[in-house]
Order: sequence, then structure tokens, then C-alpha cells
Amino acid sequence: MEKVFNKLVRDNIPEIIKQNKEVPTTRVLNDEEYKEELLKKLFEECMEVKKAQTIDEITEELADVYEVLLAIAKLNGKTIADIETVSTLKREKRGSFDKRIFLEKTSSKIDK
Repeated sequence: MEKVFNKLVRDNIPEIIKQNKEVPTTRVLNDEEYKEELLKKLFEECMEVKKAQTIDEITEELADVYEVLLAIAKLNGKTIADIETVSTLKREKRGSFDKRIFLEKTSSKIDK
């Protein structure tokens, strides 16, 4: 029976598939394809975080998101340290999400 996946997978997945007595068909993506597939994978993993129900499941899915972020950073010549630096600057300037502020709307201020 053939199963079609057509998606980016972690490096060891083909070997794991072989250990399960299946034959994987794979190819190596070029940079443009890789970038596109990483963005798809990021969305997929974020949806899995949303669906996760236990703390362990959430942690597992966040680890997957983190791994995809590492790959996107590396593809763009950046490190996690670079991202952390920018994150710190943004947090200092715009804040974090600790206060759970939900912006409903804004309106024009009319000065008389």
C-alpha cells in the first residue's frame, strides 16, 4: 500500500521508515523549495500546538516549532542568538504578552 505525504520531514525520518520495513521515496529540496516547505511546516506545527491538549503535548509541539524556527533562521544566515537579540529589543520597546492585553478596537480622538 502506498501512502503519499509530499512534505518536509526531519532528517532521520527516511531511516525510521526503512526500519519499519517500508521504502521511502525522497528528494533534496533546492533553497526556494526548502524555504516554502519550511513555512508550510511552521504553519503545520503551529496548528498542532493549537490542537495539543496536555502540557506534554504542548511541549512536544513547541519543540517542533522551535526546530522549524532554527531551520528558517539558518537558511537566512541567522542564529537563534540573532533572533533573541531582536526579540529582546522588541520586548523592551513594545512589551511582551505577559499582561494578556487583547486590543478590541481603536477610535479617532477628537480634540475640541
